[in-house]
Amino acid sequence: MRIGVLISGRGSNLAALIRACAEPGFRGRIALVISNRPNAEGLAIAERAGIPTLTIDHKNFASRETFDAELDRALRAAGVELVCNAGFMRILSDGFVEKWRNHQLNIHPSLLPAFKGLHVHKRALDAGVRITGCTVHFVRPEMDEGPIVAQAAVPVLPGDTAETLAARVLEAEHKLYPLALKLVIDGRARVTDERVVLIDAVGAETPAPLFVPAVQ
Repeated sequence: MRIGVLISGRGSNLAALIRACAEPGFRGRIALVISNRPNAEGLAIAERAGIPTLTIDHKNFASRETFDAELDRALRAAGVELVCNAGFMRILSDGFVEKWRNHQLNIHPSLLPAFKGLHVHKRALDAGVRITGCTVHFVRPEMDEGPIVAQAAVPVLPGDTAETLAARVLEAEHKLYPLALKLVIDGRARVTDERVVLIDAVGAETPAPLFVPAVQ
Protein backbone atom coordinates (compact mmCIF):
# COMPACT_ATOMS: atom_id res chain seq x y z
CA MET A 1 0.00 0.00 0.00
CA ARG A 2 1.32 3.44 -0.96
CA ILE A 3 1.31 5.81 2.02
CA GLY A 4 1.43 9.59 2.09
CA VAL A 5 2.64 11.27 5.28
CA LEU A 6 1.71 14.85 6.20
CA ILE A 7 4.05 16.71 8.57
CA SER A 8 4.68 20.19 9.89
CA GLY A 9 7.68 19.79 12.19
CA ARG A 10 10.46 17.57 13.48
CA GLY A 11 9.12 14.33 11.99
CA SER A 12 9.71 11.94 14.90
CA ASN A 13 6.53 9.96 14.15
CA LEU A 14 7.49 10.00 10.47
CA ALA A 15 10.81 8.41 11.44
CA ALA A 16 8.96 5.68 13.36
CA LEU A 17 6.78 4.97 10.32
CA ILE A 18 9.83 4.84 8.04
CA ARG A 19 11.45 2.26 10.33
CA ALA A 20 8.25 0.21 10.35
CA CYS A 21 7.97 0.22 6.57
CA ALA A 22 11.53 -1.10 6.33
CA GLU A 23 10.71 -4.19 8.39
CA PRO A 24 10.41 -7.51 6.51
CA GLY A 25 6.85 -8.36 5.65
CA PHE A 26 5.48 -4.83 6.16
CA ARG A 27 3.01 -4.39 3.33
CA GLY A 28 3.23 -0.62 2.92
CA ARG A 29 5.76 1.93 1.79
CA ILE A 30 5.86 5.68 2.07
CA ALA A 31 5.45 7.13 -1.42
CA LEU A 32 5.49 10.82 -0.49
CA VAL A 33 6.05 13.11 2.49
CA ILE A 34 4.39 16.54 2.34
CA SER A 35 5.03 19.44 4.68
CA ASN A 36 3.13 22.71 4.89
CA ARG A 37 6.27 24.33 6.34
CA PRO A 38 9.39 24.66 4.16
CA ASN A 39 11.76 24.38 7.14
CA ALA A 40 10.20 21.29 8.72
CA GLU A 41 12.97 19.03 10.05
CA GLY A 42 11.02 15.96 8.99
CA LEU A 43 11.71 16.72 5.33
CA ALA A 44 15.40 15.95 5.88
CA ILE A 45 14.49 12.67 7.61
CA ALA A 46 12.49 11.60 4.56
CA GLU A 47 15.19 12.69 2.12
CA ARG A 48 17.85 10.68 3.98
CA ALA A 49 15.58 7.65 3.66
CA GLY A 50 15.25 8.21 -0.09
CA ILE A 51 11.57 9.16 0.12
CA PRO A 52 10.18 11.85 -2.22
CA THR A 53 9.23 15.07 -0.44
CA LEU A 54 7.14 18.08 -1.28
CA THR A 55 6.49 21.40 0.42
CA ILE A 56 3.07 22.95 -0.05
CA ASP A 57 3.22 26.15 1.97
CA HIS A 58 -0.26 26.98 3.23
CA LYS A 59 0.69 30.66 3.32
CA ASN A 60 0.70 30.71 -0.48
CA PHE A 61 -3.00 29.88 -0.74
CA ALA A 62 -5.95 32.22 -0.40
CA SER A 63 -8.14 29.71 1.41
CA ARG A 64 -8.07 26.44 3.27
CA GLU A 65 -9.98 24.82 0.42
CA THR A 66 -7.46 25.80 -2.27
CA PHE A 67 -4.58 24.56 -0.12
CA ASP A 68 -6.37 21.27 0.49
CA ALA A 69 -7.11 20.90 -3.22
CA GLU A 70 -3.40 21.12 -4.00
CA LEU A 71 -2.65 18.67 -1.18
CA ASP A 72 -5.18 16.23 -2.61
CA ARG A 73 -3.80 16.63 -6.13
CA ALA A 74 -0.24 15.89 -4.98
CA LEU A 75 -1.24 12.81 -2.99
CA ARG A 76 -3.22 11.36 -5.88
CA ALA A 77 -0.45 12.12 -8.37
CA ALA A 78 1.86 10.03 -6.19
CA GLY A 79 -0.62 7.15 -6.15
CA VAL A 80 -1.19 7.44 -2.41
CA GLU A 81 -3.81 5.07 -1.01
CA LEU A 82 -3.60 5.92 2.70
CA VAL A 83 -2.73 9.23 4.35
CA CYS A 84 -1.01 9.43 7.74
CA ASN A 85 -1.03 12.73 9.62
CA ALA A 86 2.17 12.83 11.68
CA GLY A 87 2.38 16.13 13.49
CA PHE A 88 0.51 17.94 10.72
CA MET A 89 -0.59 21.20 12.30
CA ARG A 90 -3.37 22.15 9.93
CA ILE A 91 -7.11 21.69 10.24
CA LEU A 92 -8.24 20.07 7.01
CA SER A 93 -11.42 21.11 5.25
CA ASP A 94 -14.49 18.89 5.41
CA GLY A 95 -14.22 18.28 1.67
CA PHE A 96 -10.67 16.93 1.93
CA VAL A 97 -11.52 14.72 4.89
CA GLU A 98 -14.52 13.23 3.10
CA LYS A 99 -12.44 12.49 -0.02
CA TRP A 100 -10.08 10.45 2.17
CA ARG A 101 -12.71 9.00 4.49
CA ASN A 102 -11.45 5.77 6.07
CA HIS A 103 -8.17 6.30 4.22
CA GLN A 104 -6.61 8.85 6.56
CA LEU A 105 -5.12 8.28 10.01
CA ASN A 106 -4.08 10.71 12.73
CA ILE A 107 -2.22 10.30 16.01
CA HIS A 108 -3.17 12.45 19.01
CA PRO A 109 -1.26 12.67 22.33
CA SER A 110 -4.13 11.77 24.66
CA LEU A 111 -6.58 8.98 25.30
CA LEU A 112 -9.39 10.31 23.15
CA PRO A 113 -12.05 11.49 23.64
CA ALA A 114 -10.21 13.18 26.54
CA PHE A 115 -8.17 16.34 25.92
CA LYS A 116 -8.83 17.09 22.28
CA GLY A 117 -7.00 20.00 20.69
CA LEU A 118 -3.82 21.71 21.87
CA HIS A 119 -1.83 22.01 25.14
CA VAL A 120 -2.85 18.46 25.92
CA HIS A 121 -0.24 17.59 28.53
CA LYS A 122 -0.68 20.74 30.61
CA ARG A 123 -4.42 20.19 30.59
CA ALA A 124 -3.97 16.58 31.67
CA LEU A 125 -1.77 17.66 34.57
CA ASP A 126 -4.17 20.46 35.53
CA ALA A 127 -7.03 17.94 35.56
CA GLY A 128 -5.11 15.66 37.90
CA VAL A 129 -5.41 12.51 35.79
CA ARG A 130 -3.18 9.56 36.66
CA ILE A 131 -3.24 7.90 33.23
CA THR A 132 -2.93 9.57 29.85
CA GLY A 133 -1.59 8.27 26.56
CA CYS A 134 -2.05 8.48 22.81
CA THR A 135 -4.61 7.49 20.19
CA VAL A 136 -4.52 6.56 16.51
CA HIS A 137 -7.84 7.17 14.79
CA PHE A 138 -9.41 7.58 11.39
CA VAL A 139 -9.91 11.25 10.57
CA ARG A 140 -13.30 12.92 10.56
CA PRO A 141 -14.25 16.58 9.93
CA GLU A 142 -14.51 17.36 13.66
CA MET A 143 -11.17 17.96 15.37
CA ASP A 144 -9.66 14.83 16.95
CA GLU A 145 -12.78 12.81 16.20
CA GLY A 146 -13.11 9.52 14.37
CA PRO A 147 -13.13 5.75 14.86
CA ILE A 148 -10.29 4.70 17.16
CA VAL A 149 -7.84 2.12 15.83
CA ALA A 150 -5.46 1.86 18.78
CA GLN A 151 -4.56 3.48 22.09
CA ALA A 152 -1.59 3.28 24.46
CA ALA A 153 -1.68 4.24 28.13
CA VAL A 154 1.07 6.30 29.78
CA PRO A 155 1.12 6.92 33.57
CA VAL A 156 1.38 10.43 34.95
CA LEU A 157 4.24 10.35 37.45
CA PRO A 158 4.77 12.48 40.57
CA GLY A 159 6.66 15.61 39.65
CA ASP A 160 5.78 15.42 35.97
CA THR A 161 5.83 18.62 33.98
CA ALA A 162 4.12 19.10 30.64
CA GLU A 163 7.53 18.58 29.02
CA THR A 164 8.46 15.33 30.80
CA LEU A 165 5.00 13.90 30.26
CA ALA A 166 5.06 14.89 26.58
CA ALA A 167 8.39 13.09 26.12
CA ARG A 168 7.03 9.82 27.52
CA VAL A 169 3.82 10.05 25.53
CA LEU A 170 5.87 10.66 22.39
CA GLU A 171 7.82 7.44 23.02
CA ALA A 172 4.49 5.61 23.18
CA GLU A 173 3.38 7.28 19.93
CA HIS A 174 6.47 5.93 18.15
CA LYS A 175 5.42 2.39 19.08
CA LEU A 176 1.66 2.77 18.63
CA TYR A 177 1.49 4.43 15.21
CA PRO A 178 3.37 1.65 13.37
CA LEU A 179 1.20 -0.99 15.12
CA ALA A 180 -2.00 0.78 14.09
CA LEU A 181 -0.78 1.37 10.55
CA LYS A 182 0.06 -2.32 10.15
CA LEU A 183 -3.44 -3.29 11.33
CA VAL A 184 -4.99 -1.04 8.69
CA ILE A 185 -2.66 -2.09 5.87
CA ASP A 186 -3.17 -5.77 6.63
CA GLY A 187 -6.95 -5.34 6.57
CA ARG A 188 -7.23 -6.24 10.23
CA ALA A 189 -8.79 -2.92 11.25
CA ARG A 190 -11.85 -1.72 9.41
CA VAL A 191 -14.64 0.74 10.10
CA THR A 192 -18.15 -0.60 10.66
CA ASP A 193 -20.92 1.76 11.83
CA GLU A 194 -18.29 4.34 12.85
CA ARG A 195 -16.46 1.88 15.08
CA VAL A 196 -13.24 0.08 14.29
CA VAL A 197 -13.58 -3.68 14.18
CA LEU A 198 -10.36 -5.67 14.64
CA ILE A 199 -9.89 -8.98 12.86
CA ASP A 200 -7.69 -11.54 14.59
CA ALA A 201 -5.45 -14.15 12.97
CA VAL A 202 -8.31 -16.63 12.56
CA GLY A 203 -10.78 -14.08 11.19
CA ALA A 204 -12.77 -13.41 14.37
CA GLU A 205 -14.01 -9.87 14.91
CA THR A 206 -13.49 -7.76 18.03
CA PRO A 207 -15.51 -4.51 18.13
CA ALA A 208 -12.89 -2.62 20.13
CA PRO A 209 -9.64 -0.78 19.40
CA LEU A 210 -6.23 -2.22 20.14
CA PHE A 211 -5.18 -1.17 23.64
CA VAL A 212 -1.55 -1.17 24.73
CA PRO A 213 -1.00 -1.30 28.52
CA ALA A 214 0.77 1.49 30.37
CA VAL A 215 4.18 2.47 29.04
CA GLN A 216 6.55 3.66 31.78
